[in-house]
Amino acid sequence: MAAHPHLPDALAWQVFRGSDAVRRSLLTPYQLRSSAWVRLRHDIYADARLDRDHALACRAAALQLPAGAAVAGPSAAYLHGVEHAAGFDQAVHVLVPASAGLRSQRGLQVHTVARESLARLTVKGTPPHTDTARAAWESAVWLEPVRSVGIIDSLLGRGLTTRAALAEVAAANDDRPGGRRARWVFDLADPAAQSPTESQLRVRLVLAGLPRPVTHHPVRLPGGPVLHPGLAWPDHHVAVEFDGQRLYPLAGAGWRVLHVSSRRLHQDFPTVVREIRAALFDDGRRR
Repeated sequence: MAAHPHLPDALAWQVFRGSDAVRRSLLTPYQLRSSAWVRLRHDIYADARLDRDHALACRAAALQLPAGAAVAGPSAAYLHGVEHAAGFDQAVHVLVPASAGLRSQRGLQVHTVARESLARLTVKGTPPHTDTARAAWESAVWLEPVRSVGIIDSLLGRGLTTRAALAEVAAANDDRPGGRRARWVFDLADPAAQSPTESQLRVRLVLAGLPRPVTHHPVRLPGGPVLHPGLAWPDHHVAVEFDGQRLYPLAGAGWRVLHVSSRRLHQDFPTVVREIRAALFDDGRRR
């Protein structure tokens, strides 16, 4: 039979160490196993009413971190408001002093840095996390580009960071491992992107060797209306239509419109690349 829920006020809506709750006589080991609590990590529990999101995972990880450590990279981007940057089940990325001896483990991706370098970072919030420009740099270096560019697109598009701030953090870290990669990823980013899926498609097409498309290029149709295809190659009059878009009038204006659904993006991407390449480089259609 399941343990009867016991909800001390001191633990309501909290993330806590189970051993501390038992030591303080707030819960017994038996009560800790009730449905009122969810076990997040070894000896770390939370009020089961809390949302199961990456913020909760960050709060749990923070209880294991040494002094001076900070949530970083995609996890910091999530805490700054980019919800697609990380999920509840994805590892929390953290920066810790190299001398702390903490190692990566299930649900925790540890990145070490000299204590003096960590002390110079701009860290804010609860749990402590790196600022937006630094989170963008870390994401660019630590993640594969399809994911990192989507995060940086959102940071830029929501005004959480700027091109100038990215250039500054890139310059400050140019001599560190990953410095060149970060600059390349920053160059791929586009604040005009309107969804993670759009960012993912744009980056995957570039990595597949296609010319870089223009994001939401305005196309004025005869009669006055203006359409903004998610991705376009204006010189070739080729555009991509995503799920939910309606770009049929573009075809009547001499554009070739290709439909890319989420299913095709994830399950039939090579065919998508072939179709777009054919549309771009068909000599009979090129302008």
